[in-house]
Amino acid sequence: MAFLELKNVSKGFGGQRVLADINLSIEEGEFVAIVGYSGQGKSTLINLVAGLIQADRGEVTLEGKAVTGPGPDRGLVFQNYSLLPWLTVQENIALAVDEVFADWPTEKRLAHIDKYIAMVKLSHAKDRLPKQLSGGMRQRVAVARTLAINPRILLLDEPLGALDALTRANLQDEIANIWQSERKTVVLITNSVDEALLLADRIIPLTIGPGATLGQPVAVHLDRPRDRKALNHDPEFKRLRALVTNQLLDFNANRKVSLSKKLTRPDILPEDLDAPRVNRPPRRPGEEKRETILA
Repeated sequence: MAFLELKNVSKGFGGQRVLADINLSIEEGEFVAIVGYSGQGKSTLINLVAGLIQADRGEVTLEGKAVTGPGPDRGLVFQNYSLLPWLTVQENIALAVDEVFADWPTEKRLAHIDKYIAMVKLSHAKDRLPKQLSGGMRQRVAVARTLAINPRILLLDEPLGALDALTRANLQDEIANIWQSERKTVVLITNSVDEALLLADRIIPLTIGPGATLGQPVAVHLDRPRDRKALNHDPEFKRLRALVTNQLLDFNANRKVSLSKKLTRPDILPEDLDAPRVNRPPRRPGEEKRETILA
């Protein structure tokens, strides 16, 4: 039995099917990346694992038990940081720690918080408000807050998508280092194939919806720790990147476009600017009169 499983999972909104027949098994300690185009249901998939939404069909299980709602065993890092602007770095993390470890004495909780602030290299900024932090620093706070509740699964919903290239690269390295030391199960949602290859043990492309499902998984057997400069010259890295990219391109090429509603041109003409402005009626093609001009 796998640590985390999704069995025949489907989910839709407003009558539109977003995900269909999702089957996924993840082992404990594995780092899995789900890659795909924007708007095809990647966040919906991770929200199902987090228990924030429920599947229309199928089931999500963790160690054989059904996931019926959110819990501290699954920590989710959002793309938009989700920090409370009136709380400091330390206070934002304490909000989660105090909820999960309410029975701990104050000194133990503060030491625990400081440990994870130091892990993301923000000890010098622990008394700053979010508005006093850069985007990359805010995302580090979000990662530290999630790690501090000691989840069994770390869910990363495109956490680096809004960052500049240099900050994104630095945080990729931080996530890789944290995974090496903590060895938690990680599910990363991303639209970057290179990011997935840098971090994951296995990459699974998501097809294009409606009714998106998972494509053929790709195992990543690149040595760790991975150096992005060295990877650019690694033949296996190039092969895997081409393999995953071609899967995604094939999904787009095979996409079927369906027209569910015929669009008709509105029966209206441009406004007559020479007419009086008061109670000026719309002009319609059927009401236009033909004029004959004699030369």
